[in-house]
Amino acid sequence: MTDTTFASRPPQEGADDTVQPFAVSALDVRGRVVRLGPALDAILDRHAYPKPVSQLLGEAVALTCLLGSSLKFDGRFILQTRTDGPVSMLVVDYQTPDRIRACATFDRAAVETMTAEGRASTVALLGRGHLAMTVDQGAEMNRYQGVVALDGATLEEVAHAYFAQSEQIPTRVRLAVAEMLTREPGQPPRHAWRAGGILVQFLPESQDRIRQRDLAPGDAPEPGRPEEFSDDDAWVEARSLVETVEDLELIDPALSSERLLFRLFHERGVRVFETQTVQDRCRCTRDAVTGMLDQFSAEEIADMTVDGAIVVTCEFCNTRYHYDPASLKNYAGTAEA
Repeated sequence: MTDTTFASRPPQEGADDTVQPFAVSALDVRGRVVRLGPALDAILDRHAYPKPVSQLLGEAVALTCLLGSSLKFDGRFILQTRTDGPVSMLVVDYQTPDRIRACATFDRAAVETMTAEGRASTVALLGRGHLAMTVDQGAEMNRYQGVVALDGATLEEVAHAYFAQSEQIPTRVRLAVAEMLTREPGQPPRHAWRAGGILVQFLPESQDRIRQRDLAPGDAPEPGRPEEFSDDDAWVEARSLVETVEDLELIDPALSSERLLFRLFHERGVRVFETQTVQDRCRCTRDAVTGMLDQFSAEEIADMTVDGAIVVTCEFCNTRYHYDPASLKNYAGTAEA
């Protein structure tokens, strides 16, 4: 992996739909910056979600890119929420090295009501439930899954809780999503979605330096209360710098990831590694859909048939696959719905 240490100011403009890994050795931290433009806009545009749903799914896509791009093997990273809120499910699927797809399930009437009343915050839209992060290394390997409660928290806060509980790695995440007005030469102005995020993790050689505070013991007696200790100074500095990042800095197309990192860490020295790309690309294929349909019984095929045809729509990319029931393996000679 190639790297560059900033000796002078980095270029101002950067590329969209990229993940920029970096390291600050003086602070024992590593991280990534993600910038999403056309790829995210294509995902959200094809579904025409209400604005609050698009913004929430955009945050989930940015977070998934930050986490999935760290995989060093062929596999998938899947982020999924299941909650009792108006947005009952978010699914983001990252397949190495660079493919992303995403979709949301929601109650349109409830979302529109909350939007009209000014109550469509991330916390209100999600409600209570859980967020699962799954690492899939393929059919020959076991899946790894971490689950964290979604109980009145933002996706940033849930990510912090996940790493504190499941990975025990001090982590800070900042996410931003916005709909911006774009102007192409000779074309009318249009609105387009952008997102950005930064993740930084404290990874010193000594494990004693990454001790984190225990969970609050509630009404436990004094002897059972957790030991108090101070966070490592290097981590306090890195965390504090990341917390100063503003939303505009994460989504501004005129501000490159390299320049943002230079702003934050130039006094300590920051190295950037080879940039990774991100592309909007679904995994669905006609062969895969056919294989799925061939698992259904003759009765199930008959139930799925409407007006002499079966139509399967991919929830991620909205591609519609049309089938003659007679072409399926278990077709039994009836095409009645």
